[in-house]
Amino acid sequence: MSNLTSEYILRILSENKVDFKSTHNKLSIPIINRIYKKMKHGIKFDDIKIFNNLIIDGHHRYVSSILSETELGCVKSSKTSATIDYNWENVEFVSEEWDTENKIRRLNELDAKFNNISIEKIIEIIK
Repeated sequence: MSNLTSEYILRILSENKVDFKSTHNKLSIPIINRIYKKMKHGIKFDDIKIFNNLIIDGHHRYVSSILSETELGCVKSSKTSATIDYNWENVEFVSEEWDTENKIRRLNELDAKFNNISIEKIIEIIK
Protein backbone atom coordinates (compact mmCIF):
# COMPACT_ATOMS: atom_id res chain seq x y z
CA MET A 1 0.00 0.00 0.00
CA SER A 2 1.57 3.29 -1.05
CA ASN A 3 -0.72 5.76 0.70
CA LEU A 4 -2.06 4.77 4.06
CA THR A 5 -5.36 6.10 5.38
CA SER A 6 -6.68 6.49 8.89
CA GLU A 7 -9.40 3.96 8.17
CA TYR A 8 -6.92 1.38 6.91
CA ILE A 9 -4.58 1.88 9.88
CA LEU A 10 -7.42 1.54 12.41
CA ARG A 11 -8.75 -1.56 10.65
CA ILE A 12 -5.35 -3.27 10.69
CA LEU A 13 -4.83 -2.37 14.35
CA SER A 14 -8.25 -3.78 15.24
CA GLU A 15 -7.60 -7.02 13.31
CA ASN A 16 -4.18 -7.73 14.81
CA LYS A 17 -2.75 -8.51 18.21
CA VAL A 18 -1.62 -5.18 19.59
CA ASP A 19 0.54 -5.58 22.68
CA PHE A 20 0.99 -1.93 23.59
CA LYS A 21 -1.26 1.08 24.11
CA SER A 22 -0.60 4.58 22.86
CA THR A 23 0.32 7.51 25.08
CA HIS A 24 -0.36 9.91 22.20
CA ASN A 25 -3.82 10.85 21.01
CA LYS A 26 -2.62 11.84 17.51
CA LEU A 27 -0.14 10.35 15.06
CA SER A 28 1.00 11.54 11.63
CA ILE A 29 0.11 9.34 8.66
CA PRO A 30 2.96 10.70 6.47
CA ILE A 31 5.49 9.66 9.14
CA ILE A 32 3.89 6.22 9.48
CA ASN A 33 3.87 5.87 5.69
CA ARG A 34 7.61 6.60 5.37
CA ILE A 35 8.52 4.17 8.14
CA TYR A 36 6.10 1.55 6.78
CA LYS A 37 7.71 1.70 3.32
CA LYS A 38 11.17 1.38 4.82
CA MET A 39 10.13 -1.58 6.97
CA LYS A 40 8.53 -3.33 3.96
CA HIS A 41 11.97 -3.09 2.30
CA GLY A 42 13.79 -4.57 5.28
CA ILE A 43 15.08 -1.37 6.83
CA LYS A 44 15.74 -1.89 10.56
CA PHE A 45 14.90 0.60 13.30
CA ASP A 46 15.79 1.24 16.91
CA ASP A 47 13.70 -0.44 19.58
CA ILE A 48 10.66 1.34 20.93
CA LYS A 49 10.56 2.37 24.59
CA ILE A 50 7.79 0.96 26.75
CA PHE A 51 6.55 1.09 30.32
CA ASN A 52 4.44 -1.97 31.14
CA ASN A 53 2.01 -1.99 28.18
CA LEU A 54 2.44 1.70 27.26
CA ILE A 55 4.51 3.09 24.40
CA ILE A 56 6.70 5.87 25.74
CA ASP A 57 8.73 6.46 22.57
CA GLY A 58 8.23 4.93 19.12
CA HIS A 59 4.52 5.21 18.33
CA HIS A 60 5.00 5.71 14.59
CA ARG A 61 7.51 2.83 14.43
CA TYR A 62 5.18 0.56 16.38
CA VAL A 63 2.17 1.21 14.14
CA SER A 64 4.35 0.84 11.05
CA SER A 65 5.68 -2.50 12.32
CA ILE A 66 2.15 -3.85 12.69
CA LEU A 67 1.16 -2.62 9.22
CA SER A 68 4.28 -4.07 7.62
CA GLU A 69 4.27 -7.26 9.70
CA THR A 70 7.79 -6.47 10.87
CA GLU A 71 9.19 -7.50 14.22
CA LEU A 72 10.32 -4.55 16.30
CA GLY A 73 12.26 -4.71 19.54
CA CYS A 74 11.36 -2.91 22.73
CA VAL A 75 13.23 -1.72 25.80
CA LYS A 76 11.91 -0.76 29.19
CA SER A 77 11.49 2.89 29.99
CA SER A 78 9.83 5.01 32.64
CA LYS A 79 6.74 7.18 32.54
CA THR A 80 5.82 10.44 34.17
CA SER A 81 2.74 11.29 36.17
CA ALA A 82 1.46 13.13 33.10
CA THR A 83 1.43 9.97 30.96
CA ILE A 84 -2.05 9.17 29.68
CA ASP A 85 -2.94 5.99 27.83
CA TYR A 86 -5.26 5.81 24.83
CA ASN A 87 -6.96 2.88 23.19
CA TRP A 88 -6.01 2.74 19.53
CA GLU A 89 -9.59 3.40 18.39
CA ASN A 90 -9.32 6.76 20.17
CA VAL A 91 -6.09 7.79 18.49
CA GLU A 92 -6.51 10.25 15.63
CA PHE A 93 -4.37 9.50 12.58
CA VAL A 94 -3.89 12.84 10.82
CA SER A 95 -2.73 13.55 7.29
CA GLU A 96 -0.65 16.49 8.49
CA GLU A 97 3.11 16.25 7.92
CA TRP A 98 4.85 16.86 11.24
CA ASP A 99 8.44 16.61 10.01
CA THR A 100 10.28 19.34 8.14
CA GLU A 101 12.19 18.54 4.96
CA ASN A 102 15.43 18.91 6.92
CA LYS A 103 14.27 16.48 9.59
CA ILE A 104 13.15 13.95 6.96
CA ARG A 105 16.54 14.25 5.24
CA ARG A 106 18.35 13.78 8.58
CA LEU A 107 16.24 10.75 9.52
CA ASN A 108 16.88 9.22 6.10
CA GLU A 109 20.62 9.74 6.58
CA LEU A 110 20.46 8.10 10.01
CA ASP A 111 18.44 5.17 8.64
CA ALA A 112 20.93 4.70 5.80
CA LYS A 113 23.87 4.70 8.22
CA PHE A 114 22.10 2.39 10.72
CA ASN A 115 21.33 -0.09 7.92
CA ASN A 116 24.66 0.35 6.11
CA ILE A 117 23.03 1.29 2.81
CA SER A 118 23.15 4.38 0.61
CA ILE A 119 20.97 7.40 1.19
CA GLU A 120 19.88 7.04 -2.45
CA LYS A 121 18.43 3.61 -1.64
CA ILE A 122 16.44 5.09 1.28
CA ILE A 123 15.12 7.90 -0.91
CA GLU A 124 14.09 5.41 -3.59
CA ILE A 125 12.22 3.31 -1.01
CA ILE A 126 10.10 6.18 0.30
CA LYS A 127 9.09 7.60 -3.09
